[in-house]
Amino acid sequence: MHFSGKDESLLRQLSPRAALTIALALLLFQLPAMGQKASEDQVKAAYLLNFAKLAEWPRRALPDGPSPLVIGVDASDQSFLDVLKTVVAGKVIGPHPVVVKSASSVEEMKSCHIVFFRGSERKHAQAAIEALAQAGVLFVGEDESFLHQGGMINLVRDHGSIHFEVNAEALDRAEIHFSSKILALAKSGSGSSSATAANSPAEGGRQLVRSQEPEYPALAEHMKLTGTVQVQAVVKPDGTVKAVNIVGGHPLLAAAVATVVMQWKYQPAPKETVEIVKFTFPPR
Repeated sequence: MHFSGKDESLLRQLSPRAALTIALALLLFQLPAMGQKASEDQVKAAYLLNFAKLAEWPRRALPDGPSPLVIGVDASDQSFLDVLKTVVAGKVIGPHPVVVKSASSVEEMKSCHIVFFRGSERKHAQAAIEALAQAGVLFVGEDESFLHQGGMINLVRDHGSIHFEVNAEALDRAEIHFSSKILALAKSGSGSSSATAANSPAEGGRQLVRSQEPEYPALAEHMKLTGTVQVQAVVKPDGTVKAVNIVGGHPLLAAAVATVVMQWKYQPAPKETVEIVKFTFPPR
């Protein structure tokens, strides 16, 4: 993944998990030939790549070393495979190059780390999930019954946007882990711009000296995302923001808020404090 110098500077200032969350959002802006006309398949492909970046697999499933991290697609949908291959082209996660393949049988899925079940494969999904329950494979779907079938992450369309739901028990059984902040993003659902910002104190109750509202991301507008983002600003004694931790909200919207909060200035105080910042993006 390639970021601009400004993006890299921001990511270095954030906590590791917050940086990963923002990296997810930034990636969506960098899909080839996407611009403001991101297709649903491109957005889903970006989610799959970033689930690969954010997940922690058991070592038996993804050992150390340069072995590939494989994303399988359970469908004869060549157009989606082509989109996914374009999104992951040249991507490396740690020492693992990311590869994509069609995986329609249980045997083919055994060699995958992520298997994406298209909605047309709903009858096939449950049998495959049951057969690979202990294989350390992350199962992602796009059907309303997918989580009830034992799936782990479901991509759902709501009011014109794509967000994700999580079956935490299924993830635990497979020993696949995500940070609590990533899981919180799933629970809060999708969350577009011009809004009211509310800053309420967490510890010090420090007043803002300088602030500005976040810009509404172009892709978020295209996806019609709305909702509230909540972040924690770690503020140094001199009033500058040391780090931003994302608590909840859609990754695209959270990235916009985190970016602007890093530039805020609070009144000086005797010690470092943590301030809660909430920003609501209403419908436009």
